[in-house]
Amino acid sequence: MNQPGAAGRDRNGTDRKVAMYRNGSIYTAADPFATAMVVDGDTIAWVGSEQAATSIADSSMEVIDLRGALLAPGFVDSHAHLTETGLALSGVKLSSVRSARELLDAVATAGGSGPILGHGWDETTWNDPTLPTLDEIERAAGGRTVYLSRVDVHSALVSASLAAAAGLKGLDGFAGNARVVRAAHTAARLTARQFPSTDRRGYQEQALQEAAANGYVALAEMSAPHICGPDDLRMAASWNEQAGNPQVLPYWGELASSENHAQSILDNLGTAVLGLAGDLNIDGSIGSRTAALLDDYSDATGHRGSLYLSVEEAAKHFAATSLLGVQAGFHVIGDAGLDAILDALDAAAAEVGEQRIRAAGHRLEHVEMADQAAIDRLAKYSISVSAQPGFDAAWGAPGGLYEQRLGARSQTMNPFASFYASGVPITFGSDSPVTPLRPWSSVRACLEHSNSEQRISARAAFLGHTRAGWRASRHRNPLMGQLVPGAPASFAVWEVEELMVQVADSRVQSWSTDPRARTPLLPALDTGKDPLCLQTVHEGIELFAHESLRG
Repeated sequence: MNQPGAAGRDRNGTDRKVAMYRNGSIYTAADPFATAMVVDGDTIAWVGSEQAATSIADSSMEVIDLRGALLAPGFVDSHAHLTETGLALSGVKLSSVRSARELLDAVATAGGSGPILGHGWDETTWNDPTLPTLDEIERAAGGRTVYLSRVDVHSALVSASLAAAAGLKGLDGFAGNARVVRAAHTAARLTARQFPSTDRRGYQEQALQEAAANGYVALAEMSAPHICGPDDLRMAASWNEQAGNPQVLPYWGELASSENHAQSILDNLGTAVLGLAGDLNIDGSIGSRTAALLDDYSDATGHRGSLYLSVEEAAKHFAATSLLGVQAGFHVIGDAGLDAILDALDAAAAEVGEQRIRAAGHRLEHVEMADQAAIDRLAKYSISVSAQPGFDAAWGAPGGLYEQRLGARSQTMNPFASFYASGVPITFGSDSPVTPLRPWSSVRACLEHSNSEQRISARAAFLGHTRAGWRASRHRNPLMGQLVPGAPASFAVWEVEELMVQVADSRVQSWSTDPRARTPLLPALDTGKDPLCLQTVHEGIELFAHESLRG
């Protein structure tokens, strides 16, 4: 372990600098009452009390007065899309439109030239859910091609000119109107994404800056052929070669039919990935009615969504990756989709053995509809679940999207507490741009789950957003995500109004906030206001600093 003030270079190959943070609150298992921390290069060297900090401080250190701020492990987003996030941040923002007319007005007033790209419309929030037509969008855009992704990014509205350019006629999911799903949506999106590499880099950089400014030290990039090409993935992974950005944890969601095929995919990507996992879709989304259900959608009789892959195809993928010892994973939301995945796991285990399946550390994205029998089967194979608390916050309220689409089944969505109780490893993310890069809002969503039986404590939610993210990516350092001596210096500093212990059951709130419980404190989230990020640091390198940090 590096000692405070020692000379030398850190593991990043740069001269070590020593910084002391004091007069705050340090979220650490090493000392629940710690108020100070010393960072030596890229490593945490010491945590302790204010009195001890005074005794070891010297003129060689940069001393940062936290002024009561919280210093905590940096957030990890377990499911994000860099280019899509940048596009949503810079494109036409449609989350506030409440009618087809307002959407067309937004298109008509879009600035710039070239394609019009927008994101975030949700017709379930409109008084009249009637969507605009191809020709109406074409006229509003003045002939510019238009691609407007729904909030879940599993369907979109397109202009007539984009439909023609993408060759949508005759494709599954194109019915001659503006809304496209399935294969037609993939074709439209890929056509709309044919922009210069300089633009792509700008979008990704904007997304990384947004993440750093909100306390993220890493994001799992979920690339897949239907979202972007390998060039997008390679660019995303290349950010790890440059200091000063959150770490990108790259995944590629391409289906493998055999061990040799899986190895060939990995060899031909041109960059290393953590697995053939992520947005390899077994089904779609609830909002676009493409998630595969066992029973009809409540608002669409006779419609049960889509299974994009067969059990046999998914089983071959699990078997192939397990033989290589690399992670596999699928995007799965509906209960019929999850049943297919679980049957595929059984088939793969029969071929290569349960131990190989468990050892590979496979993961599933979303898993929104899971009963206890399904959860027990996930636990059997040590499958990690990458879930998005923001989904429930956005759509789980009475009368919201889930209830509209699923009726009484909406109460069974996103069973976080059941996952934890059954020993299913769970990690959290945003699926940005589907929900924003706001980690404390995501923690709050766990505390305020629309189903009170599925609420979890702030501490469990925080661990799911930090340390669990590193574990789900099979990070080699077991100390990552903790603030203890010898651990990598990856953390964020937060301006907070109040610190407390927040639990899912209000009956234990009073004793758990007692200092004698020695439980680390987190920001009070019942105010509805998120803490302000003052600084983000990853492995000793500052990614973001608010102007007030050193003021």
